[in-house]
Amino acid sequence: MKFQLQHIDPESNARCGLIETDHGSINTPVFAPVGTLGSVRGIHTRELENDVGINLALGNAYHLYMRPGLDILEKAGGIHKFTGWNIPILTDSGGYQVYSLAANRKITNEGVSFQSHIDGSKHLFTPEKAIENQIIIGADIIMAFDECTPYPCDYNYAKSSMDLTHDWLKRCINSFDTNKAKYEYSQTLFPIVQGSVYKDLRIQSAEFIAATNQDGNAIGGLSVGEPHEDMYEMTEAVCAILPEEKPRYLMGVGTPSNILESIALGIDMFDCVMPTRNGRNGTIYTQEGMINIKNEKWKNDFSPLDSNGKIFADHDYSKAYLRHLIISNEMLGAQIASLHNIGFYLWLVSEARNKIIEGTFHSWKNKMVKKLTLKL
Repeated sequence: MKFQLQHIDPESNARCGLIETDHGSINTPVFAPVGTLGSVRGIHTRELENDVGINLALGNAYHLYMRPGLDILEKAGGIHKFTGWNIPILTDSGGYQVYSLAANRKITNEGVSFQSHIDGSKHLFTPEKAIENQIIIGADIIMAFDECTPYPCDYNYAKSSMDLTHDWLKRCINSFDTNKAKYEYSQTLFPIVQGSVYKDLRIQSAEFIAATNQDGNAIGGLSVGEPHEDMYEMTEAVCAILPEEKPRYLMGVGTPSNILESIALGIDMFDCVMPTRNGRNGTIYTQEGMINIKNEKWKNDFSPLDSNGKIFADHDYSKAYLRHLIISNEMLGAQIASLHNIGFYLWLVSEARNKIIEGTFHSWKNKMVKKLTLKL
């Protein structure tokens, strides 16, 4: 993987660049839709590629390990051939999913033992195992195994968790460096900054991660319930330390306004389930604010979903039509809403890139954030 920093906004730390992988190039800032099991729920790959122009997708190592299983993925020749996605793919190591299984897991220095959410079978993820899993899955960018702390958590827990994540990272790097790539393309490992909402821990973790000199870096353990102000403060502190010449990935974030504010702090990469999950439940993101499409007010509104321009390449669905589908529990409604929201997120980061290049990002961001938080 190579990263070229191209422009920096004169009034903020926003920047844009180009990530090159063996499966294609990625303009940054970039948003990756979440395809947990090798699919973005309910959406055909053709629509993602042709209608909204996806150029990075996220899969999850924990879920892919569970289903379809590593043997199937290896026989298929890796995640790209298995899914038919001919774009760069990133995998989360499974650390966050193990965190979400708090009632059914045990953390030790060795790793995490846990029970499957599917059948209750017992498994052990070590840092070495997490790397080996992702090498078999075959994503272009893979993540180090970490512990994601809950919010809130006390200082001592956050520090011991951070220290454990750092110890695991050393083992991840050693495993990555000693295991050969399984397929005919290269992979890149990103370490993850932790430290909860304690600034001194975040700084310490960022310094440790930067010193490992990997080709990219991630920030984890945010957007887990903490106030947005804390998330921005931690992100700003970390971005001041992580090297400028390498991409920065803020994991699991977030709302459209979260994304713009984080771009202003120096973040390049994002992923989140929000556009698809909220879309299936009737929340539509537009350039003027958020719409609850189930509301009666949209019943006779035949205007496009986003009046400032259509997201889709070929269709301009109306609010009334989408409301009808969602209220009727028609599967097409969830599909259109999810695809629209992904398209909107991709438009948002693309427009941010354009404004950074123009040198007008700061003023545009401030104007857009006010709009994006409105409920229409």
